[in-house]
Amino acid sequence: QVQLVESGGGLVQAGASLRLSCTLSGGTTRRYTVGWFREAPGKEREFVAAIRSNGGSTHYSDSVKGRFTISRDHTVNTVYLQMNSLKPDDTAVYYCAADAGIILSSIRYHIHYDYWGQGTQVTVSS
Repeated sequence: QVQLVESGGGLVQAGASLRLSCTLSGGTTRRYTVGWFREAPGKEREFVAAIRSNGGSTHYSDSVKGRFTISRDHTVNTVYLQMNSLKPDDTAVYYCAADAGIILSSIRYHIHYDYWGQGTQVTVSS
């Protein structure tokens, strides 16, 4: 059974940076595509970024492209989300998710991921 644990959230001011971590157990980042999603109060869960298991290609939502960077370290089975130039609109609970068989056309849709972390709160004040 794959388990995901997120960390790194917090309260920051607009313009600041945070790095979120997602550590996998029971599976490896070499085999699982990992995505980051976020959910703000009253809004649906939305795609943020993903890194594919095969080849490591990265994918971003338009709202974070150029500000956020997803990366991974196979040696510690961890995927990172570096968030720069944070805005109040980035305030949400951030979740990482993993799936071993997800196809490229599905990586932006949370329903296609089998495993989820518990979430970490990111709050950006203006």
